[in-house]
Amino acid sequence: MSVDYRHLFDLHGRVAIVTGGLGILGDHFCRALAAYGAHVVVADLDGEAAARRADELGEATGVTCAGRGCDVADPASVDALVAYTVERFGGIDILHNNAASKSDDLPAFFAPVEDYSLSEWRKIMAVNLDGVFLVSRAVGRRMIDQGRGGSIVHTGSIYGQLGADARIYDGSEYLGQTINTPPVYAASKAGVAGLARYLATAWAAHGIRVNTLVSGGVRSGQNAAFVERYAQRVPLGRMGEADDLVGALLYLASDASRYVTGQCLFVDGGLSAW
Repeated sequence: MSVDYRHLFDLHGRVAIVTGGLGILGDHFCRALAAYGAHVVVADLDGEAAARRADELGEATGVTCAGRGCDVADPASVDALVAYTVERFGGIDILHNNAASKSDDLPAFFAPVEDYSLSEWRKIMAVNLDGVFLVSRAVGRRMIDQGRGGSIVHTGSIYGQLGADARIYDGSEYLGQTINTPPVYAASKAGVAGLARYLATAWAAHGIRVNTLVSGGVRSGQNAAFVERYAQRVPLGRMGEADDLVGALLYLASDASRYVTGQCLFVDGGLSAW
């Protein structure tokens, strides 16, 4: 007797929130979840742009999506996002904590660790780690009340798991700015993975799974010097593309990973294997 496993990735009827839904990765994640049938709430700072993108998703996929403005560092804004989603769609089944800040002050963001300002540190942490906690807390509370479990996925980074290789950054730029791996980025992404493991055990009895999608470097405006040096560091010989992460998210969000929780799934071209 043959068994059809294709249904494991089917998300029809489920409701997903994606924070940072308008970002470089977020847009791809929203499209993938909607393509597999989920009602996606695109959450980002720009509520009007999020609503427009949600309308486009709905037209392209045939499922109802919605956009909502949300500042993940603001508890009231987070609570309003959850309330809106429940009122609009009746519940929440999937949360993708994808929002992260690259700062509005790139020189301060990429400052050497010995000169890093506490104000910049706290500004980035407010989004990258506090925001993940606040949204997880609000959605987790709702999932517990619903009593039907759920999947929470955090976007992590190899730099939350591995030390940065400074040799990659010699002569490297991003949007014209000399770059490195900021200490606050590494610390915040390490915190995201630690929080996921904590929540995975705390909420397992409620059927809520919590995992971290650990991304390698994704091409998004870095100069040629960086792209070349990074590719030399990766067994598969190239930087990642945003689409490379989509399959892993679908796996973690769906029943295909129903016995997976508290894990870091590396999508890094093998960089962490060397």
